[in-house]
Amino acid sequence: MSVVLLKGDDATLVAQRLQTVIADLIGSGDKSLMVEELTEENYVGADGGPAELSVLVNAAHTPPFLTERRVVVGRNLALFTKADQVGLLVRYLQDPSPTTDLVLVWEKGAASTRLGAVPKSLKAALKEQGAQEIDAAPSGRGRKALLEDRIGDAPLRLDPSARRAIADNLGDDVGRVNQIVEALVSTFGEGARLCAADVEPFLGTASDIPPWDLTDAIDDGNIALALENMHRMTRGGERHALQVMATLHNNYQRALALDGAPSVNDEKSAALRLGMKGSTFPAKKALSLSRRLGSERLAQVIKLLAQTDLDLRGGSAIEHEAQMEVLIARLARLSR
Repeated sequence: MSVVLLKGDDATLVAQRLQTVIADLIGSGDKSLMVEELTEENYVGADGGPAELSVLVNAAHTPPFLTERRVVVGRNLALFTKADQVGLLVRYLQDPSPTTDLVLVWEKGAASTRLGAVPKSLKAALKEQGAQEIDAAPSGRGRKALLEDRIGDAPLRLDPSARRAIADNLGDDVGRVNQIVEALVSTFGEGARLCAADVEPFLGTASDIPPWDLTDAIDDGNIALALENMHRMTRGGERHALQVMATLHNNYQRALALDGAPSVNDEKSAALRLGMKGSTFPAKKALSLSRRLGSERLAQVIKLLAQTDLDLRGGSAIEHEAQMEVLIARLARLSR
């Protein structure tokens, strides 16, 4: 008997990792006999009432038929973010079926607007049961590490230039690695030695990147990289110009809040001033930006942001991408 908690906010990465988890659990067994997968549609009764977990718990209690074990997969569990909603599951985990491997997938479904936190009572029950916790879609460094692992696992001999070309193109879209690898293997065969020139025709449009890649390039005064990153967000990531503007506003509002603030002299006091919890690294970056720009240039930045915001909302007939290019170039120039 094993219990796995698989979580993530990237549907593609979660689905890919879930396939691996199920394959490991069934081994050489018959998937059609061993695996039962439930989704949010199964949690809602025929009368259309509120979703509940009784159907998942009942499935976990069901003994195997023609096999020694069963694998029960509960998907879309981010529907249940309150303690009273997961009570049945918590009680099951206190005395689980010895013939059931239970995979709990903490992901959004059609009825979920965001990925909420796992209720404390469920987390405690999972810990008590020794459940394996897997983050299928980590962020930041974890995302980069996941991408490197996926590229490293490819049945190809990719030289450093090829690895770099794939990583640069994919950015945050780790889920596309498998698609690219399959195309390369189909074309060149397993074990083929490839360089950047070999893989580039298979990469397509550069994918989305984290917002901080854009703000970091601007803060460094790197106009060319900042424009490239902006294009990746609006083209590969299909973000509207106003979404990019929200990222910029947030970046500079933090710096503005620290400008001239009394008793703010290090990242800890900056984090306290900004009301940040957890890592103080974002506060450190905001403090550095605030000191580097100073009050006069920060005022220029705010004016640029305000004017572009108005123009994007109908104040100018110039296409959005061109307006954003001008803004990004001016902001990066002010950071030099």
